Amino acid sequence: MLETIMDSHYIQSLPLLFKGLLWTLIITITGLILGFILGALAGLGRLSKSKILRGICTFYVEVVRGTPILVQILFIYVGLSEDLIGFNIDKITASIVAITINAGAYISEIVRGAVKSIDKGQHEAGRSIGLTEKQTMRYIIWPQAFKRMIPPLGNQFIISLKDTSLFSVIAVGELLYMGKQYYNATFSAFQTLIMVCILYLLITVPTSYYLQRLERKLDV
Repeated sequence: MLETIMDSHYIQSLPLLFKGLLWTLIITITGLILGFILGALAGLGRLSKSKILRGICTFYVEVVRGTPILVQILFIYVGLSEDLIGFNIDKITASIVAITINAGAYISEIVRGAVKSIDKGQHEAGRSIGLTEKQTMRYIIWPQAFKRMIPPLGNQFIISLKDTSLFSVIAVGELLYMGKQYYNATFSAFQTLIMVCILYLLITVPTSYYLQRLERKLDV
């Protein structure tokens, strides 16, 4: 029986699926790190007193949140390459850029909401001890706001992880694409897709559980 299990497509598909999972994690983590930087800048920009900066950041957020990520992927990989920059963008680069831009828009709202949730008295306390507005943000507001960002940032990780499955449309070797490659060659769609689902769940379920515990611990 053990030999039968080892020879099944459930097991035989794993080497290819693990390779896809690795690329899924690389794209997700890299995109989210860059997305956090972009989102933090956009989120703070939306809180700026400058109407121009606030308008630019709001435009970016509304455009990205108002269009499907699949359209964004195709625009970056096909539209930019053919019509604007004149050369082909690498599939992995296009994928990371897509996650960065998409996640950045949602993270900007996380940042903006977290900063606005800090009591105004904290701003006044910083100014009363002689800190500038930037110093107050850096040393008083941001540390408290970042604590409140952690749970929703974790949720964004799960969302972006699942969004990488859409990159199969441009033949990025992520988890779902590798699964499709395997079952197209072996005609074993059911077994392969079961394993694809299991590998996604092995990442998302522990992450969700940890985030719930962390949220209770931080009491946010």
